[in-house]
Amino acid sequence: MFMEYILLFCLFSSIVIFCSTRKHILLSLLSLEFMVLFVFMLLILVMMNYGYELYFSLIFLVFTVCEGALGLSILVSLVRSQGNDYLSSMSIMSW
Repeated sequence: MFMEYILLFCLFSSIVIFCSTRKHILLSLLSLEFMVLFVFMLLILVMMNYGYELYFSLIFLVFTVCEGALGLSILVSLVRSQGNDYLSSMSIMSW
């Protein structure tokens, strides 16, 4: 019971960190990975408590890796085109 509260607190703190990072895309990506890590831990905890199979956690990890690779590829293309990863230098019209 105490473990769920700790994981929920970490999840909500990662959401707050994600909403408060407004300078660098890399910080936003790191906070997203932090959030996904705690969602994964909560998913494993719930599945083990209710006796479900853990195959869905493997699918969740595959999508997490795809999300991380996509975020890093966007970051690399942004740094190559603009020279930095500041969110303030990015505009929708440049994509």
